[in-house]
Amino acid sequence: MENILEVQNVSKHYTGHTALDNVSLSIPKGSIYGLLGPNGAGKTTLIRIINHITAPDSGRVLFEGHQLVENDVESIGYLPEERGLYKKMKVGDQAVFFAMLKGLSRKEATSRLKEWFEKFGILDWWNKKVEELSKGMAQKIQFIVTVLHKPKLLIFDEPFSGFDPINANLLKEEILSLHREGATVIFSTHNMASVEALCDEITLINNSHNILTGNVNEIRHRIGGNRTAFVVEGETGPIESEIKQMGLPVTIETIDSGDHRLLIKRGDSVTMRQLIEIVNSKAIIKSLEPALPSMEEIFIETVNQFNTISHVNE
Repeated sequence: MENILEVQNVSKHYTGHTALDNVSLSIPKGSIYGLLGPNGAGKTTLIRIINHITAPDSGRVLFEGHQLVENDVESIGYLPEERGLYKKMKVGDQAVFFAMLKGLSRKEATSRLKEWFEKFGILDWWNKKVEELSKGMAQKIQFIVTVLHKPKLLIFDEPFSGFDPINANLLKEEILSLHREGATVIFSTHNMASVEALCDEITLINNSHNILTGNVNEIRHRIGGNRTAFVVEGETGPIESEIKQMGLPVTIETIDSGDHRLLIKRGDSVTMRQLIEIVNSKAIIKSLEPALPSMEEIFIETVNQFNTISHVNE
């Protein structure tokens, strides 16, 4: 698949701090891509480099196959987590100003803005000052300004932060609509439920390193494909005792005795058939299904493993 953006061995250092250390990733054209990581991991630095706000110390960024240059920013829409509007300016004037910075004429900017304002039900706010807006209303304005010039690449940093569920869903539907029209979308978020629902691919950055990259479904199967949820008829205790006595690399991660449900993880040397035989020897299996880990579980486990290894190597 053709990539709209490629980050190749990018590093960025500040005094006494490394923000990015030899980070590489490729974002397929037309994908919804999750850029994940704990606070301070390096995500914002990478986004600033992509937006040509700062430059890498080494490595390079390619946009549609060529070295990223300042003019490419006109093809990128960026909604930062920290919103910034001029409080004393009128909403309409400010929105037109930002749109013109992205290459639209005043006439075209005004026409497109009024369509969006009407869609969001905020046309009455056109001549009000920004300081009169609620936080959610101001975020809507910035979202509109971000997507108005129909960029090829959209970057959203915690786009649903501060929104009530109704308005968060409104933004989600608009983002999906823009994606269907051909835009590539990057989400930087801590909301793992949004990642599972929306993202095709992810990169997880921690302590300035890319520690996990790939397709969301493939990652979930690779990391948790050996976990199975069983519902059995009868007590679960004998199953746990049998597994302990056999000494096999099989662990029961959770037990719900009331529902007779067990979540069992098998080691690579144990086949699924063997696991079924073990459980079936002590209870009647009513159902079983893969128990893939959530992206939140993967996030926590992968970050903790990386931090543990890094601490040991220090």
